[in-house]
Amino acid sequence: MIDFYTWGTPNGHKIRIMLEACGFEYQLHRVDILNDEQFKPEFLAISPNNKIPAIVDHDGPNGEAISLFETGAILLYLAEKSGQFMPTEPKAYWQVMQWLMWQMGGFGPMLGQAHHFNKFAPEPIPYAVDRYCKEAHRLWGVLDKQLEGRDFVCDQLSIADFAIFPWANRFEFQKIEPDQYPNVAAYIERMKSFDFVSKGLEMPSS
Repeated sequence: MIDFYTWGTPNGHKIRIMLEACGFEYQLHRVDILNDEQFKPEFLAISPNNKIPAIVDHDGPNGEAISLFETGAILLYLAEKSGQFMPTEPKAYWQVMQWLMWQMGGFGPMLGQAHHFNKFAPEPIPYAVDRYCKEAHRLWGVLDKQLEGRDFVCDQLSIADFAIFPWANRFEFQKIEPDQYPNVAAYIERMKSFDFVSKGLEMPSS
């Protein structure tokens, strides 16, 4: 059994999509970040960086429990545990790995800043809005080019898609019109057609 601590954010969606896609049995625990539940001592014991999501796998390596935070680490762990969504052939493996790192190092953090300054900043800061909206468009352009002639970010459905898609799916927070990026727009609809993705996008209710 895996205990899964999450909230309705793109980072939370990443892991729930992976859990659903792999068919893992998990117990969902809602961490209401709007009410600072991420700072409770019991959650900090699992995720010392006070960020969701996090997991506790009670059947971890050598049959021992293991707790993990940071979505890239969790996705890689679940891929290895399940033997799914991460190719083993070296060239394909590193292709997926580089796009996972691209999401973690740029696509997520920069779009997260766009979300903040467009939607949640207590007062408008035009310079920040302009900076992060421009960067959002640049990153969407990179993704659109990569998706040209492809169904998925790499040669097959992988953890790179589970990392990237939830951020692209929040395009309205980034002041992005998906039709400007037709390959990404088609990709979003393609990903949403999977039942496990629809389940993964649900707001935590327990």
